[in-house]
Amino acid sequence: MTALTTATAPAPASRAGRLRWALADGLTLIGRELGRIRQEPGELIAALIFPAIMVVLFGYVFGSAISVPGGGDYRAYLMPGLFAMVTFTSTMAVTMRVATDASRGVMDRFRSMPMARSAVPFGQTGAEILNGVLGMVIMAVAGLLVGWRAHNGIWQTAEAFLLLALMRYALSWVGCYLGLVVKNEQTADQLIPLVFPVTMLSNSFVPTAGMPAVLRVIAEWNPVSALTAACRGLFGNPGAPAGDLAWPLAHPVAATLGWSLLLLAVFAPLAVRTYRVRGR
Repeated sequence: MTALTTATAPAPASRAGRLRWALADGLTLIGRELGRIRQEPGELIAALIFPAIMVVLFGYVFGSAISVPGGGDYRAYLMPGLFAMVTFTSTMAVTMRVATDASRGVMDRFRSMPMARSAVPFGQTGAEILNGVLGMVIMAVAGLLVGWRAHNGIWQTAEAFLLLALMRYALSWVGCYLGLVVKNEQTADQLIPLVFPVTMLSNSFVPTAGMPAVLRVIAEWNPVSALTAACRGLFGNPGAPAGDLAWPLAHPVAATLGWSLLLLAVFAPLAVRTYRVRGR
Protein backbone atom coordinates (compact mmCIF):
# COMPACT_ATOMS: atom_id res chain seq x y z
CA MET A 1 0.00 0.00 0.00
CA THR A 2 1.16 3.53 -0.77
CA ALA A 3 2.69 5.23 2.23
CA LEU A 4 0.22 7.45 4.03
CA THR A 5 0.92 10.12 6.61
CA THR A 6 -1.82 11.58 8.74
CA ALA A 7 -2.02 13.78 11.75
CA THR A 8 -1.71 12.08 15.13
CA ALA A 9 -3.51 14.77 17.10
CA PRO A 10 -6.98 14.04 18.49
CA ALA A 11 -10.01 15.40 16.67
CA PRO A 12 -10.57 19.14 17.26
CA ALA A 13 -13.53 20.04 19.44
CA SER A 14 -14.99 22.84 17.34
CA ARG A 15 -17.02 22.29 14.17
CA ALA A 16 -14.63 24.45 12.13
CA GLY A 17 -11.68 22.52 13.51
CA ARG A 18 -13.27 19.18 12.65
CA LEU A 19 -13.97 20.41 9.13
CA ARG A 20 -10.35 21.50 8.65
CA TRP A 21 -9.19 18.17 10.07
CA ALA A 22 -11.42 16.20 7.69
CA LEU A 23 -10.33 18.34 4.73
CA ALA A 24 -6.63 17.89 5.51
CA ASP A 25 -7.01 14.11 5.85
CA GLY A 26 -9.12 13.98 2.69
CA LEU A 27 -6.48 15.83 0.69
CA THR A 28 -3.87 13.40 1.99
CA LEU A 29 -5.97 10.50 0.75
CA ILE A 30 -6.49 12.17 -2.64
CA GLY A 31 -2.71 12.29 -2.90
CA ARG A 32 -2.60 8.61 -1.96
CA GLU A 33 -5.04 7.71 -4.75
CA LEU A 34 -3.12 9.73 -7.33
CA GLY A 35 0.10 8.10 -6.17
CA ARG A 36 -1.44 4.67 -6.66
CA ILE A 37 -2.34 5.61 -10.23
CA ARG A 38 1.28 6.56 -10.89
CA GLN A 39 2.39 3.15 -9.58
CA GLU A 40 -0.29 1.32 -11.61
CA PRO A 41 -0.50 3.35 -14.85
CA GLY A 42 -2.32 0.60 -16.73
CA GLU A 43 -5.63 1.51 -15.08
CA LEU A 44 -5.25 5.17 -16.06
CA ILE A 45 -4.16 4.35 -19.62
CA ALA A 46 -7.18 2.08 -20.11
CA ALA A 47 -9.52 4.73 -18.69
CA LEU A 48 -8.14 7.32 -21.12
CA ILE A 49 -8.04 5.09 -24.20
CA PHE A 50 -11.60 3.84 -23.73
CA PRO A 51 -13.29 7.21 -24.48
CA ALA A 52 -11.18 7.72 -27.60
CA ILE A 53 -12.09 4.25 -28.86
CA MET A 54 -15.77 4.96 -28.21
CA VAL A 55 -15.58 8.16 -30.27
CA VAL A 56 -14.07 6.37 -33.26
CA LEU A 57 -16.18 3.21 -32.97
CA PHE A 58 -19.61 4.78 -32.48
CA GLY A 59 -18.88 7.82 -34.63
CA TYR A 60 -17.92 5.87 -37.73
CA VAL A 61 -19.82 2.58 -37.27
CA PHE A 62 -23.16 4.08 -36.20
CA GLY A 63 -22.66 7.32 -38.06
CA SER A 64 -23.49 5.82 -41.44
CA ALA A 65 -26.71 4.18 -40.25
CA ILE A 66 -28.46 6.75 -38.02
CA SER A 67 -30.05 9.98 -39.15
CA VAL A 68 -29.94 12.99 -36.84
CA PRO A 69 -33.28 14.70 -36.04
CA GLY A 70 -33.38 17.96 -37.96
CA GLY A 71 -30.28 17.01 -39.94
CA GLY A 72 -26.62 17.44 -39.10
CA ASP A 73 -23.49 15.36 -38.62
CA TYR A 74 -23.97 12.26 -36.46
CA ARG A 75 -20.57 12.59 -34.80
CA ALA A 76 -21.52 16.07 -33.60
CA TYR A 77 -24.81 14.60 -32.32
CA LEU A 78 -22.97 11.70 -30.69
CA MET A 79 -20.23 13.50 -28.73
CA PRO A 80 -22.46 14.89 -25.94
CA GLY A 81 -23.94 11.42 -25.52
CA LEU A 82 -20.48 9.89 -25.20
CA PHE A 83 -19.49 12.52 -22.64
CA ALA A 84 -22.58 11.55 -20.63
CA MET A 85 -22.01 7.82 -21.07
CA VAL A 86 -18.41 7.95 -19.84
CA THR A 87 -19.53 10.12 -16.92
CA PHE A 88 -21.97 7.44 -15.78
CA THR A 89 -19.74 4.42 -16.44
CA SER A 90 -17.04 6.03 -14.27
CA THR A 91 -19.18 5.08 -11.27
CA MET A 92 -17.93 1.51 -11.50
CA ALA A 93 -14.27 2.56 -11.47
CA VAL A 94 -14.81 4.10 -8.02
CA THR A 95 -16.75 1.02 -6.91
CA MET A 96 -13.88 -1.22 -7.96
CA ARG A 97 -11.22 0.86 -6.18
CA VAL A 98 -13.18 1.08 -2.92
CA ALA A 99 -14.14 -2.61 -2.98
CA THR A 100 -10.52 -3.56 -3.66
CA ASP A 101 -9.30 -1.53 -0.69
CA ALA A 102 -12.03 -3.04 1.50
CA SER A 103 -11.23 -6.64 0.48
CA ARG A 104 -7.49 -6.17 1.04
CA GLY A 105 -7.87 -4.72 4.52
CA VAL A 106 -6.86 -1.19 3.57
CA MET A 107 -10.10 0.25 4.94
CA ASP A 108 -9.51 -1.49 8.27
CA ARG A 109 -6.05 0.06 8.37
CA PHE A 110 -7.52 3.51 7.75
CA ARG A 111 -10.09 3.02 10.52
CA SER A 112 -7.28 2.25 12.98
CA MET A 113 -5.57 5.55 12.19
CA PRO A 114 -6.38 8.92 13.85
CA MET A 115 -8.15 10.44 10.87
CA ALA A 116 -11.57 11.90 10.19
CA ARG A 117 -14.09 9.22 9.21
CA SER A 118 -15.34 11.29 6.27
CA ALA A 119 -11.80 11.62 4.89
CA VAL A 120 -11.69 8.21 3.20
CA PRO A 121 -14.84 8.66 1.06
CA PHE A 122 -13.80 12.26 0.39
CA GLY A 123 -10.38 11.10 -0.80
CA GLN A 124 -11.84 8.48 -3.14
CA THR A 125 -14.34 10.87 -4.71
CA GLY A 126 -11.88 13.75 -4.90
CA ALA A 127 -9.37 11.65 -6.81
CA GLU A 128 -12.10 10.52 -9.20
CA ILE A 129 -13.01 14.07 -10.20
CA LEU A 130 -9.36 14.78 -11.04
CA ASN A 131 -9.24 11.64 -13.17
CA GLY A 132 -12.51 12.69 -14.78
CA VAL A 133 -11.17 16.08 -15.84
CA LEU A 134 -8.24 14.40 -17.58
CA GLY A 135 -10.59 11.92 -19.24
CA MET A 136 -12.83 14.72 -20.53
CA VAL A 137 -9.81 16.47 -22.04
CA ILE A 138 -8.77 13.28 -23.86
CA MET A 139 -12.31 12.71 -25.14
CA ALA A 140 -12.68 16.32 -26.27
CA VAL A 141 -9.43 16.10 -28.23
CA ALA A 142 -10.60 12.85 -29.85
CA GLY A 143 -13.90 14.53 -30.73
CA LEU A 144 -12.15 17.49 -32.29
CA LEU A 145 -10.08 15.13 -34.42
CA VAL A 146 -13.22 13.48 -35.85
CA GLY A 147 -14.95 16.78 -36.58
CA TRP A 148 -16.91 17.64 -33.41
CA ARG A 149 -17.09 21.31 -32.47
CA ALA A 150 -18.72 23.41 -29.74
CA HIS A 151 -20.49 26.35 -31.38
CA ASN A 152 -21.94 28.42 -28.54
CA GLY A 153 -18.84 30.13 -27.24
CA ILE A 154 -16.48 29.54 -24.34
CA TRP A 155 -18.91 30.26 -21.49
CA GLN A 156 -21.62 27.82 -22.53
CA THR A 157 -18.96 25.25 -23.39
CA ALA A 158 -17.47 25.68 -19.92
CA GLU A 159 -20.95 25.34 -18.41
CA ALA A 160 -21.42 22.01 -20.19
CA PHE A 161 -18.13 20.66 -18.87
CA LEU A 162 -18.94 21.89 -15.37
CA LEU A 163 -22.25 20.00 -15.53
CA LEU A 164 -20.38 16.87 -16.58
CA ALA A 165 -17.89 17.32 -13.72
CA LEU A 166 -20.68 17.89 -11.17
CA MET A 167 -22.57 14.79 -12.27
CA ARG A 168 -19.36 12.74 -12.24
CA TYR A 169 -18.59 13.89 -8.71
CA ALA A 170 -22.11 13.03 -7.56
CA LEU A 171 -21.86 9.59 -9.18
CA SER A 172 -18.48 8.99 -7.55
CA TRP A 173 -20.28 9.03 -4.19
CA VAL A 174 -22.67 6.39 -5.55
CA GLY A 175 -19.65 4.29 -6.54
CA CYS A 176 -18.01 4.83 -3.15
CA TYR A 177 -21.15 3.65 -1.36
CA LEU A 178 -21.49 0.57 -3.59
CA GLY A 179 -17.84 -0.33 -3.05
CA LEU A 180 -18.23 -0.11 0.72
CA VAL A 181 -21.36 -2.28 0.58
CA VAL A 182 -20.03 -5.08 -1.63
CA LYS A 183 -16.52 -5.08 -0.06
CA ASN A 184 -15.30 -7.53 -2.68
CA GLU A 185 -13.57 -6.73 -5.95
CA GLN A 186 -14.96 -9.83 -7.70
CA THR A 187 -18.52 -8.83 -6.83
CA ALA A 188 -17.84 -5.25 -7.89
CA ASP A 189 -16.49 -6.49 -11.21
CA GLN A 190 -19.72 -8.40 -11.84
CA LEU A 191 -21.72 -5.20 -11.33
CA ILE A 192 -19.98 -3.37 -14.19
CA PRO A 193 -22.25 -4.68 -17.01
CA LEU A 194 -25.31 -3.38 -15.14
CA VAL A 195 -24.42 0.24 -15.85
CA PHE A 196 -24.53 -0.13 -19.63
CA PRO A 197 -28.32 -0.60 -19.95
CA VAL A 198 -28.73 2.67 -18.03
CA THR A 199 -26.54 4.54 -20.51
CA MET A 200 -27.95 2.83 -23.59
CA LEU A 201 -31.62 3.38 -22.69
CA SER A 202 -31.31 7.11 -23.30
CA ASN A 203 -30.95 9.66 -26.07
CA SER A 204 -27.15 9.30 -26.09
CA PHE A 205 -26.95 7.37 -29.37
CA VAL A 206 -30.41 7.52 -30.94
CA PRO A 207 -33.43 9.84 -30.61
CA THR A 208 -36.09 8.74 -28.15
CA ALA A 209 -38.92 9.52 -30.61
CA GLY A 210 -38.66 6.12 -32.31
CA MET A 211 -38.73 4.08 -29.09
CA PRO A 212 -41.81 2.16 -27.88
CA ALA A 213 -43.96 4.23 -25.51
CA VAL A 214 -42.80 2.63 -22.24
CA LEU A 215 -39.13 2.70 -23.16
CA ARG A 216 -39.47 6.27 -24.38
CA VAL A 217 -40.81 7.43 -21.01
CA ILE A 218 -37.97 5.66 -19.20
CA ALA A 219 -35.39 7.16 -21.57
CA GLU A 220 -36.80 10.67 -21.27
CA TRP A 221 -36.61 10.57 -17.46
CA ASN A 222 -33.21 8.90 -17.44
CA PRO A 223 -30.59 11.31 -15.99
CA VAL A 224 -28.25 10.27 -18.81
CA SER A 225 -30.73 11.79 -21.28
CA ALA A 226 -30.98 15.03 -19.31
CA LEU A 227 -27.18 15.38 -19.17
CA THR A 228 -26.88 14.56 -22.88
CA ALA A 229 -29.60 17.05 -23.85
CA ALA A 230 -28.03 19.75 -21.67
CA CYS A 231 -24.65 19.27 -23.32
CA ARG A 232 -26.14 19.29 -26.82
CA GLY A 233 -27.90 22.56 -26.09
CA LEU A 234 -24.86 24.20 -24.49
CA PHE A 235 -22.42 22.96 -27.14
CA GLY A 236 -24.81 23.95 -29.94
CA ASN A 237 -24.75 20.44 -31.39
CA PRO A 238 -27.54 18.75 -33.43
CA GLY A 239 -30.37 17.17 -31.46
CA ALA A 240 -30.70 19.99 -28.92
CA PRO A 241 -34.07 19.93 -27.07
CA ALA A 242 -37.01 21.28 -29.07
CA GLY A 243 -40.76 20.80 -29.31
CA ASP A 244 -43.09 19.02 -26.90
CA LEU A 245 -40.82 17.04 -24.58
CA ALA A 246 -40.87 15.51 -21.13
CA TRP A 247 -39.84 17.98 -18.42
CA PRO A 248 -36.23 16.69 -18.01
CA LEU A 249 -35.57 17.12 -21.73
CA ALA A 250 -37.39 20.46 -21.95
CA HIS A 251 -35.29 21.77 -19.01
CA PRO A 252 -32.15 19.61 -19.21
CA VAL A 253 -29.78 21.91 -17.32
CA ALA A 254 -32.16 22.22 -14.36
CA ALA A 255 -32.84 18.47 -14.47
CA THR A 256 -29.11 17.65 -14.48
CA LEU A 257 -28.47 19.98 -11.55
CA GLY A 258 -31.41 18.42 -9.71
CA TRP A 259 -30.21 14.85 -10.31
CA SER A 260 -26.66 15.75 -9.25
CA LEU A 261 -27.73 17.45 -6.03
CA LEU A 262 -30.14 14.61 -5.22
CA LEU A 263 -27.41 11.99 -5.67
CA LEU A 264 -25.03 14.00 -3.49
CA ALA A 265 -27.66 14.53 -0.80
CA VAL A 266 -28.47 10.81 -0.65
CA PHE A 267 -25.19 9.01 -1.27
CA ALA A 268 -22.60 11.27 0.37
CA PRO A 269 -24.13 10.77 3.86
CA LEU A 270 -24.77 7.09 3.07
CA ALA A 271 -21.14 6.50 2.06
CA VAL A 272 -19.77 8.23 5.17
CA ARG A 273 -22.24 6.40 7.44
CA THR A 274 -21.49 3.03 5.84
CA TYR A 275 -17.74 3.58 6.26
CA ARG A 276 -18.26 4.37 9.95
CA VAL A 277 -20.69 1.52 10.66
CA ARG A 278 -18.62 -1.16 8.91
CA GLY A 279 -15.71 -0.26 11.14
CA ARG A 280 -17.54 -1.06 14.39
